[in-house]
Order: sequence, then C-alpha cells, then structure tokens
Amino acid sequence: MTEETLDGKRFLSLVRGGAARLGENRKIVNDLNVFPIPDGDTGDNMYMTIEAGYRAAAGTLGETAAAVSRGMLTGARGNSGVILSRIFAGIAKGLDGCEEAGLEAFEKAMACGVESAYGAVPEPVEGTILTVLREGVAAASHSRNFDEYFDLLISAMDLSLQHTPELLYVLKRAGVVDSGGAGLLYIAEGMRAALHGQAALLPEEANLPAAHAVDLDAFSEDSTLEFGYCTEFLLRLQRSKVDLEHFDEREISDWLSAHGESLVFFRDGSIIKVHVHTRTPGEILNQCQKWGEFLTLKIENMTLQHHGNHMDERFRTRGKVLGVVTVAAGAGLQQAFSDMGADVVIEGGQTMNPPVQAFIEAFDSIGAESVLVFPNNGNILLTARQAAEMYGKSRVEVIPTRSLGEGYFAMANLDVSQTVDEIVPALEEALGDCVSGNVSRAIRDSEAGHTGDYLGMSGKDILCASPERQETILELARRLGTDSHDLALLFQGGDVPADEAEAAAGALQAAFPRTEVTLIPGGQPVYDYILLLC
Repeated sequence: MTEETLDGKRFLSLVRGGAARLGENRKIVNDLNVFPIPDGDTGDNMYMTIEAGYRAAAGTLGETAAAVSRGMLTGARGNSGVILSRIFAGIAKGLDGCEEAGLEAFEKAMACGVESAYGAVPEPVEGTILTVLREGVAAASHSRNFDEYFDLLISAMDLSLQHTPELLYVLKRAGVVDSGGAGLLYIAEGMRAALHGQAALLPEEANLPAAHAVDLDAFSEDSTLEFGYCTEFLLRLQRSKVDLEHFDEREISDWLSAHGESLVFFRDGSIIKVHVHTRTPGEILNQCQKWGEFLTLKIENMTLQHHGNHMDERFRTRGKVLGVVTVAAGAGLQQAFSDMGADVVIEGGQTMNPPVQAFIEAFDSIGAESVLVFPNNGNILLTARQAAEMYGKSRVEVIPTRSLGEGYFAMANLDVSQTVDEIVPALEEALGDCVSGNVSRAIRDSEAGHTGDYLGMSGKDILCASPERQETILELARRLGTDSHDLALLFQGGDVPADEAEAAAGALQAAFPRTEVTLIPGGQPVYDYILLLC
C-alpha cells in the first residue's frame, strides 16, 4: 500500500476518525433539528449508526467496507442514521472485491454512496443530508490525491450545508442548517483528520457525556399523542410467506408510504430495513409480518426527546425568517412557551410589567425578518405595541393576547408554515373562540368580597367570590360556560399545592363531563388558577 491507496486498515481508521469527530459534536447536531418533532436526536442517531460500523475487523478493503456496512445496517437509527448507513453500503458496493483502492476507485465508490442514499428515500427532499453529500462528492471528483479530495469534499459540503435553508423553508425560518448534513460534515472532517494521522478519541475514551436518557416526564398521564412513534426494524423476508426470488419489495414500500410518514426503506438481499413515523406501530408491524419476521425492532414515542443548548454558531444562519417573543411569569409557563417555540420569554405579568427596552433587546437577540409578540396581559399590550413601532430592523406584529391563557392558546395554534400575513389574522380570529378567567386572592374589602376571599375574574370583571379556592374555580367555570367548550386547561399557580390542584381539576371534570379538563403546572404568581376554555 502507498500513501495514494487505501487498504482495509486505513479505511477503518477513516471511519473511526469520522465517528470520533461526530461523537464529540453530536449534541450540536441534536440542537440543529428544527422539524415539527425531531426524529429522536439526529446527532445521537448518526453516531450510534457509525459506531456500529467502526468496530468491524479489518481485512481486505472490500471485506472491511462490507463489514462496516453490515454493522451500520443493524445499528442504523433515525432517518439520518439510516441514510448514513446507505451511504456506506454504496461505498462498500463500489469497493467490492478490492484488496486496495486508488483515488479513482474511491471516487467511484463515493458516487455509489450517493446513489445508494437517494435510493433509500422514496421521495428524496433537497436541502437535507442528501444534497450535502451529492454536491460534496460532485465537487471533489477528479482530484489529484486523497488530501485534495477530502479538502474539496469538505469545502463543498460546508458550502452546500450553508445553502440548505434556501431549499427548506423550515430551516430558513429557524435560522439554522440541516442537522443531518451537519452530522455528515463532521464525519468528513474526522476522516480527513485520520487521513493526516491525527489520533481519534471516541466518546467513551474521551470521557464525553453518554447519549441522553429518556425524559419520562415529557409524556405524562394527561398527555396526548401528537407526534406518533418513530418505528424502525429489520425484516427478514421468509420463503414460507413470499416468493423470495421474484418478490418485488415495492409491495412493502408502497404500503408503508400510504400508512406512514418520513419513510426510509431499502432491501439488502432478503433483509428489509424500514424507518417510518406512524401513530399506529402495531398496524405497521402486523402488516409487515405477513412478508417476513423481525430481526431487530425499535419503537420510540417522538415526544420523548432531548433539548440542549450547544448550538455551533457556524451552523446558525443570518436569515432567520420568523421569531417569537412572549411574556410569562412562572417557571412552568415559561418552559411551556419555550417548548412551543418561543425564542425569547420575557419575565413579566400582572404587577411586574416589563419595559419597552426588554422587548427591543429581545427583538435584537433574535435577528429575524419578522417577529411575533404575545404580551399575554392587557397592561403589557401597549408596551409591546410601542416597542414594535420603535423597532426598525424587523417587521414586528403584536398578537393581542390579554392573558396567559390566551397566549398559551395562541401559541398552540401558531402555524409556522404560513406567512406572517396569514398568521396574524388567523390567530386573531382563533382568539375570538377562546375564553379565559383566573382566580386570585383579594387584598382588600370590596363589593365583591372580603380581604382574603378568592375572586373569580374574566378580564377586569369579577364574576364570583368565595373563601374557598376550589369553590371559586368551580363557580368561575360555570359563569364562563365551560359546558359549551370541548377543552378546559387549568393552570396551577405557584402557591397551590399539587394535591389541591389535582382535586380541583377532578372536581371540574366531574362537574363538566363533556369537557376534557387538563391540569398544567404553570407556577405563575398572583393567579392561583388560570382557566382557559377553547
């Protein structure tokens, strides 16, 4: 072997280098995922996929590439992980039978990797890992040596990655690049480092944090399955069930396309690899078992996901389209607004109105073309509007939410696939169907009640009063017409014990059986309860 050829040992060192570089940065890749629900965590999934490949034993180049591919086939996780496994399957196909390979043979193998990756996705989407791979490989072809090849490959992949927001609106709106493409770029950088003889420390050797644990609290007894399940498996076709030699795997892929989303599918001999999103994994498994039997199986609730704060600024673009600013008090509500997509949650509310400058600073920190503001308090509405008028760097639209309940409802109904001109009237119309009230303790005597009584209010109107907190929330619910609404959200204040709040929610459910009552630990001050009806 010369410096201008690859043998099995050298190829395996490149794979190991790519795995190490990705492993160091997988949390950064996780944080780039901005799709409606991250497909698990892209960085973790891609790392676990390549990790299953680099442990192969070195033989000839062809044998080693095949062993890496087989390991990644069984270890592939997530959409990007499955596509990554197909890239290396294509490379293995291109290197089949090779003792060693020069640059020309390796270039052809990389081109096979592109073809294999695209072939695994029934409806390829540009602006993803596929585009970054294709454009990188095309730019690096006809290089003079391996050093130049990887330099050109990485430079073109980086350029392609920065362009992904122009191809996918969801990336442009969030102001980031594609997560799978970023993961692939890290792998290529690690392979180049290994080519230059740099030592590669894998995460377990470098004492890096392990992949995240499942957050069981992310899906409680009261949660609703909104995003479905990421379902992955290896299916071995069975001669007792199909005519193996003449079986057309499109029969399976067509059925899966009609019954799931985000399908990645390929056949390798008698093995079928499937990645699909579905609300009914049992239906998927029952149907696929008609064709074969499962070798591996993984089903994950996509709500259980990790969110960190490890964004690499080189992957954050300057063209963020839409930003969201909201106002809230109480750790529970602040976290809820963040989870729903708010870029900045300004601390504030009743008795603690934020100044205009707080909004200006929030707008500056986001740097988006347009910003939506949810003030969530009638006393803060004018302040938000004044800040919007003063700010000239972005278009700022204030959604007139006059309570935390209205703000929560509006954020839940925000459709980021729409333009701002569509979003604003749609949310204003939606707020017309929303009714909210709150319970707070009187600090002085009035016609409505005595000091210390609990007051049930809607806006500035006091609708009821009682010395008992639960009695007040029940009467307020009656006055607001809870029985004519499908859903009631009860936000628990910071001073309300958990057992009392659960009892209040139970009492509401018993009093209004046709309305679904959901208790949310808001943690807000001032208001013991906020009741939102929709």
